[in-house]
Amino acid sequence: MRNYHLVSYLANLANTARDEFAKNCGTTPGYLKQIAYGNRKCNASLAIQIDKHSGGKVSCDSLCPDVDFDYIRNQTHLIA
Repeated sequence: MRNYHLVSYLANLANTARDEFAKNCGTTPGYLKQIAYGNRKCNASLAIQIDKHSGGKVSCDSLCPDVDFDYIRNQTHLIA
């Protein structure tokens, strides 16, 4: 399934910025495109990196709807 948030985010980046974004996420621009257009699944770890490096413009929840990120978010009170 196409991820319109990621498609739009990548489309608005210049080529050099897209390359840098992919590098910061630990992947390649080609792999990000594959995820954006629904040809590859995004794993939770990469989804978190995309969320982080996009400043939340592409949420990890939209990239991996089958992962319960809310559960993880709510566990922060247990870390002391």
